[in-house]
Amino acid sequence: MASQNGASETPTEYIFHHLTHLKVGEGFWTVHIDTLLMSSMLAAAVAAFLYVGVRRGSAAGAPVGLRNFVEIIYEFIDSQVSDIYHGNRAFLVALSLSLFTWIAAMNSLDLLPVDLPGSIAAMFGAGYFRVLPTADLNGTIAIALVILALIIVFSIRAKGVGGYLHEWIAAPFGNNPLLWIPNIALNFIELLAKPVSLSMRLFGNMYAGELLFMLIALLGMVFAFSIAGISLFIGQIIVGSVWAIFHILIVLLQAYIFMILPVVYISMAEEHH
Repeated sequence: MASQNGASETPTEYIFHHLTHLKVGEGFWTVHIDTLLMSSMLAAAVAAFLYVGVRRGSAAGAPVGLRNFVEIIYEFIDSQVSDIYHGNRAFLVALSLSLFTWIAAMNSLDLLPVDLPGSIAAMFGAGYFRVLPTADLNGTIAIALVILALIIVFSIRAKGVGGYLHEWIAAPFGNNPLLWIPNIALNFIELLAKPVSLSMRLFGNMYAGELLFMLIALLGMVFAFSIAGISLFIGQIIVGSVWAIFHILIVLLQAYIFMILPVVYISMAEEHH
């Protein structure tokens, strides 16, 4: 099979090529340019989409078209948040709306033809380009760390600095000096598990989906004008179509999970032990 620069690639080289980021720097200071570029562009696009949707058709009467679509999304998210969080939910609804639409948009990039993003990037001189930000663990961890910061802020707001720190040494085993260290250890593990589970779940599902699309694409690359080759080509079309339809559910489900869990975590953080 041929690569984007015309050289022959084995299946292993093909997959490795598609899983390599456009990046600068080395080691810890490596920056994935493709992840930053695509996530930023989609954040701006989603913000513009929501703004235009809200502004369009704002006259009196039932909303129609794009505004109606945006209101359906908003009302769905508002109802989900209200079932979990019983305080002033204005900020959490805005946060959940941003997370759901942004992550759904990023996840949807996995439905693009496998070779299309790299081919376009090659036109601009980039040898590598991964189009799916949520298949990059750096990207999902970055979002999860923001959620972690919000969990801590909401907890301190509800309990005060003293109450929050006291909870670290007094829960869940009680305020006994001999149990302070176990309490701190368990609280640290519980706090750390939240961003880890958020980031790893989204990354794992989207990475696996991206990899499966590549394996399906390899079926078409061995196409030859023979009965076996034609069978593989037809099989690629059928399997790829079925997986793409199923993957739409994964795209929305992962966005929903990443939207709803921060609300659950923040609600739990405000509870007093």
